[in-house]
Amino acid sequence: MDMEYKDYYKVLGVDRNADQKEIRKAYRRLARQYHPDVNPGDRSAQERFKEINEAYQVLSDPEKRQKYNRLGTSWREWQRMGGGPSGFDWGGWFTGQPERVHVQYGDPLGGLGGFSDFFQAIFGGTPKSSWRTTPRRGRDYEQEVEITLEEAFRGTTRVLSKDGRRLEVRIPPGVGSGSRIRMAGEGGHGGAKGDLYLRIKVAPHSRFRRKGVDLQVEVPLDLYTAVLGGEVRVPTLRGDIMLKIPPETQSGKTFRLKGRGMPNLKDPQKRGDLYAKVKVRLPQKLTPRERELFEELKRLH
Repeated sequence: MDMEYKDYYKVLGVDRNADQKEIRKAYRRLARQYHPDVNPGDRSAQERFKEINEAYQVLSDPEKRQKYNRLGTSWREWQRMGGGPSGFDWGGWFTGQPERVHVQYGDPLGGLGGFSDFFQAIFGGTPKSSWRTTPRRGRDYEQEVEITLEEAFRGTTRVLSKDGRRLEVRIPPGVGSGSRIRMAGEGGHGGAKGDLYLRIKVAPHSRFRRKGVDLQVEVPLDLYTAVLGGEVRVPTLRGDIMLKIPPETQSGKTFRLKGRGMPNLKDPQKRGDLYAKVKVRLPQKLTPRERELFEELKRLH
């Protein structure tokens, strides 16, 4: 049987020892370059795109790749001996029953359908007589939604209007800037509807700074409490609490309030911590008597 050998490594431009990360990266880069949406009406780009998809089907599947590597070794040895396609024993490599293959038609990087005779013979798949183009999936859309830190703490909802419809979206506790919420089927129209993604932006807060699930806040502390000890009021996103201050607390000291931070997005029952940094404020507009007492303290020290 005369059949053309397909060099899938050459198709993707990767080394034969490339790992899955390299193969996936090469596939995505080439698929974007030759995607029919990028090259409308370009028949050669469509054929190249099919070839790229077919190569990825083999090299991304450990079992197919192992079989293909064994075949490649035999084929190269046959070539070194001066043999050509007509004399090579392809029959020993033919598959029995067609196996299932995962073609990423619905993926923006997916194929257009159809496998080469080489692929059909070695790995099985869809017969040429039944090749057809699977309807292209609709585009995904992304929209930014800004919320406050308080809303990110407790969770909130947003109401959107799309195609005359009212969509209420629940934003879970613990989201951060960059978090995305998927609304399935609310994207562009195609063979299958795309999705709408809401990209969260948490607005800066006037008092709190966020670091992951932890919060930081600066707390003013009067000189007398810093020297003698006492309590100071600390704001949290669940209301103010009183923090005990030990005597002779230095300005800049940070106190950790366990469990007073942000909820964990994956498990809202777990929370981060709040770090309260005290900043000692010196008294102003001293009376003559107060100044006299400070002078006395100065002499004592």
